[in-house]
Amino acid sequence: MGNLYLTLSAFAVGIMVVIQGGLNSRLGIMLNNSLLATAVALTMSASITVMTAITTVRQLPTIQQIKLIPSHLWFTGGVLSFIAVSLFYYIIPRLGISTAVTFGLAGQLLFAAIAGHFGWFNLPLEPISVKKIIGLIVMLSGVMLIKY
Repeated sequence: MGNLYLTLSAFAVGIMVVIQGGLNSRLGIMLNNSLLATAVALTMSASITVMTAITTVRQLPTIQQIKLIPSHLWFTGGVLSFIAVSLFYYIIPRLGISTAVTFGLAGQLLFAAIAGHFGWFNLPLEPISVKKIIGLIVMLSGVMLIKY
């Protein structure tokens, strides 16, 4: 049951990404600047995250735990999030939401397969198998059919 819940949650996240991308790219059009839309979206996101953390975190990390965190982990995710969100809001009005999301998903699938195979980012190993390669080919063929 746990995996079903997680799978359905991941599916719901995909839906939310499309909704927020559509709404916030529209905001960028109305503001005449996709970076302003990104600023609004990330400010709202950060505000809600901070409020949620304040009300739900039961124990803060110790100074020793904080000292063990590599410096790049403090900023790299935020930088990549900014770049990804900004590009998404810029691309959607120019390519269309289905094209932007479809090609974004294709990039995610390919990179996730490679990163999982090598266990990058200290994540669990997920070796690439013949079955996974066939699945990727079918998915990427679907991307091409959607676009062309």
